[in-house]
Amino acid sequence: MPHFALASGVVEMRKRLVSLWLLLALLTLVACAPEVGSDAWCQQMKAKPKGDWTMNEATDFAKHCLL
Repeated sequence: MPHFALASGVVEMRKRLVSLWLLLALLTLVACAPEVGSDAWCQQMKAKPKGDWTMNEATDFAKHCLL
């Protein structure tokens, strides 16, 4: 087995591990987000600059936090 084939396998394994870690980090962040419409979510949205809100966030804020 040529040496470069072994090195290629190591590089591929590292790419997979990095992808897995990034996926786990993303899932961890998403799991920690407060539920839309909860008091914590409303407070978080009030603290977030209005220019950074998405259209869905603005709609949900109006439905759950204002009315």
